[in-house]
Amino acid sequence: MYAGRIVFAQLMDFLPRFEFNACVTRYRGNRRVRRFSCFDQFLCMAFAQLTSRESLRDIETCLRAMGPKLYHAGFRGRMARNTLAKANETRDARIYADTAQCVIRYAQRLYANDSFGVELDHAAYVLDSTLIRLCLSLFPWARYRKRTGAIKLHTLMSLRGSIPYVIRVTHGKASDASMLDTLPVEPGAFYIMDRGYVDFGRLYRLNENGAFFVIRAKRNFKHARRAYRRVDKSTGLRSDQIVVLKDPYTLRKYPAPLRRITYIDAQTQQRFVFLTNHFALLPLIIAELYHARWQVEVFFKWIKQHLRIKAFFGTSFNAVTTQLWIAITVYVLVSIVKKELKIDRHLSEILQILSITLFEKVDMRQVLTQTALQIPKTRFPNQLQLFDF
Repeated sequence: MYAGRIVFAQLMDFLPRFEFNACVTRYRGNRRVRRFSCFDQFLCMAFAQLTSRESLRDIETCLRAMGPKLYHAGFRGRMARNTLAKANETRDARIYADTAQCVIRYAQRLYANDSFGVELDHAAYVLDSTLIRLCLSLFPWARYRKRTGAIKLHTLMSLRGSIPYVIRVTHGKASDASMLDTLPVEPGAFYIMDRGYVDFGRLYRLNENGAFFVIRAKRNFKHARRAYRRVDKSTGLRSDQIVVLKDPYTLRKYPAPLRRITYIDAQTQQRFVFLTNHFALLPLIIAELYHARWQVEVFFKWIKQHLRIKAFFGTSFNAVTTQLWIAITVYVLVSIVKKELKIDRHLSEILQILSITLFEKVDMRQVLTQTALQIPKTRFPNQLQLFDF
């Protein structure tokens, strides 16, 4: 018989408590708090994400039904929906944003050597954003269109392990290219982007800092050809050119030459035109790098389907961002569990299993891998032996 802790407590062991407590201290999250600490708030919201709770009342009802098991899961405060709602409204969301970044850094080290299907020695990141629609009557601060509201989730994701590297939450009207202003530039790394990030002044900053980019060109891209290379058209490539910008205004922003590659997808017959500042890689590798950009779309689809980031438990910006950051932390924690325990399952399967076993006293590795737990057998487990048999 397993005599360890419940699954929820085992999962929370992967959360770096020292860093979490440092974030709470930094923003004075437990100031004047008697019973319901920031960690209690995090556990409640993580429970809601893992079990797909629908409302604050739903969270309260389910947690109170657990009774004494809550203490063994790490809860120390009494759960009440009004207390949780007030905590989400008033406690600084940066506590959970900084905690998410700590967990992300740990996950990046675990997945640093994973392959993503392209032969590349450099680090590779995908930059993209997604809109999260909000009801304008409930979230008047998030006006996006005349009758709709929205916030935007900007994500810089590493292609190794599909781990988000940098995340920014902004108003829905914020442009995609504005993310390039605060982007941490890693020399030698590749940044893969769609057409929404075409801003030659900002792209030149990447070039000057020693980073490389692969971006899809806009249809009205004006250029002058300076050189070309022959390509194998049976691979889908159509051209590989060295070009300079033709428009005087954009030429002042990006005075260096660019590499322009044309590629036609064999399945969809869609024509792609890529721009990059790397002149040595094979053109087909550049096309494959852009194709790997769809991993971030899969990431956005996954978190919208399996995490609670479309219906929110609070209406203020602080409450919304708190829920978003905790959802991202849960996603990364599940990714860490998958890697650390060497589980050969999809993240969605792991999440489904955890959702029904959170308060079971069973070894988490056993329940996720369906392997028998090896426990030493004794004839009299609760009594000393008087004779040798």
